[in-house]
Amino acid sequence: MSARGHAFGIDIGGSGVKGAVVDLDTGLLTHERLKIATPRPATPEAVAAAVAELVALAGWQGPVGITLPCVVLDGHARTAANIDPAWIGTDARALFSAALGGRTVTVLNDADAAGLAEDSYGTARDLDGLTLLLTFGTGIGSALLYNGTLVPNSELGHLDIGGVEAERMAAASIKDRDGLTYPEWAQRVSTALIHIENLFWPKVIVAGGGISRDHEQWIPLLTNRTPVIPAVLKNTAGIVGAAMAIAGGIAP
Repeated sequence: MSARGHAFGIDIGGSGVKGAVVDLDTGLLTHERLKIATPRPATPEAVAAAVAELVALAGWQGPVGITLPCVVLDGHARTAANIDPAWIGTDARALFSAALGGRTVTVLNDADAAGLAEDSYGTARDLDGLTLLLTFGTGIGSALLYNGTLVPNSELGHLDIGGVEAERMAAASIKDRDGLTYPEWAQRVSTALIHIENLFWPKVIVAGGGISRDHEQWIPLLTNRTPVIPAVLKNTAGIVGAAMAIAGGIAP
């Protein structure tokens, strides 16, 4: 592989704005990630100011890749999850570029960024065909990649399954809310996965989110047909994917 250099990625979440320089040859951060608390309320202007503060703190002078917990089309946020609803309709690319003095930025969905990272540097990196990343947390985020090419904004957590959204059936938060054991929750996850895999037929499903740390307790219990493997990049996946997006010119 030829040298790919470094790029800067920022991952905006409900609790923190996190960023770092990424070595694109290895997918590793070149230094400990920086973090600023997500402003309350997390309005576009407040978050843009936090992004500018973080980039200044890092001393980074180049282009920046940024994730949002939103559907992103042509640089505009179309939904808002765990972030202020004022984001809906915001030209996020223009907003962040202005906050950073006019430099080039790209903005993409946070699950899509994690999918890019896991597909390139995680346990699915040597696999061809269709890869599906699902992040199990408050909801279910998704990313579809075909031979490394992102199909953005898949939003499979909102798939209707018998009148219930997949994430309202099988998100990690539902396990906690309903006091489910791992076998009980794995049964719900299996139901959701079977519906998803019957539509898309991925070669592998990568399971992310904090609950993937306990993958030994539930992945072996799944009954869907597609192999499910745990994500490996953990809390750096969004940063790495954002850096990949700006370096690769990915602009959903």
